Amino acid sequence: MKRSAVLIIAVVAVTLLATSELTQHALLAQATTGNDDGIPPVEIIGEGVISTGDDELGGGVTPDGNTLIFEKSAAPHYLYIMCESHLVGGKWNKPKILPFSGRSRDTDPVLAPDGKSILFASDRPVNGKDLHRWFIWRAQRSLSGWKEPQLLAGAVNSEGSQVFASVAANGNIYFASSRKTGQYDVFRAKFELGEYKQAEDLGAIFNGPGINTFEAAIAADESYILLGSFGRQGGYGSSDIFVSFHDAGGNWSTPVNLGPRINTRARDYSPRISGDGQWLYFTSERGFLDKDQPQVLSYQLFNEELAAVANGLGNLYRVPLAPVLAAARKRSVIQSQTRNGLGGQG
Repeated sequence: MKRSAVLIIAVVAVTLLATSELTQHALLAQATTGNDDGIPPVEIIGEGVISTGDDELGGGVTPDGNTLIFEKSAAPHYLYIMCESHLVGGKWNKPKILPFSGRSRDTDPVLAPDGKSILFASDRPVNGKDLHRWFIWRAQRSLSGWKEPQLLAGAVNSEGSQVFASVAANGNIYFASSRKTGQYDVFRAKFELGEYKQAEDLGAIFNGPGINTFEAAIAADESYILLGSFGRQGGYGSSDIFVSFHDAGGNWSTPVNLGPRINTRARDYSPRISGDGQWLYFTSERGFLDKDQPQVLSYQLFNEELAAVANGLGNLYRVPLAPVLAAARKRSVIQSQTRNGLGGQG
């Protein structure tokens, strides 16, 4: 009887070994369909005023939700300008260029959690010299307006180019830099004794051959980080937004795709966390270029598509953050099980 039981258990175990990887991959696929993930449809921001037929990107809002900072580009990347709009009567008013932007390429504005400053990347001259690389600058915001930006001192700008930086509530800065490999990887500079002495590569969990991560948006409490990456496994075809969770032991989870509600065949990138922590803001080029065309385009229809807001250039979107993170945590668990379970590769 015992031998029979052992034999049955052995047969079941072999069956599990043979099927668990397929089962777990099926579960992962089911978890990423977006049909039952509880994430509502994304909403475009300020259609016709903020999101237009031009190329807009990099939007984020202050904790009170009343001020939007974003940028516009003169495609293809000849000039980036940073803009500000205010919510008046429930609608975004006509944007204005920030007083210190409009001459150099100023990009990737990211508000601090308290909304009182922004970090941004710029190729503007440093001490009167054009150094032909991107640096991170900080601009303070007061009741009287914006102050003149200052070059961020310390290890963040020590070498290479930096194209995106975000700051946690404790002052730690996470940023994307080309300093190590020539491709853009994720780094962290801890705020210690009032300065940024060192910048650390966050390692293979984030960075690897063929992966370019141009955005790394950290949560205020450092519990998770949003990544805008090209070439990361699990993408939908262009740049996608991923998330990695930080556990109590100080470990980061393998980044997981935010799923098809957020990511499309088009470029989806430049994530921001609203100042109140309730919303995910991001940029997407979804629309004309990534949708299936039911018929051959005529010249007239082609021009109509190019004149529309969703013409393949960037627009700003938002979606409630809580269901996005909840769905991603489920995918992260399944991904971990697939990697480390009976059928995984350990």
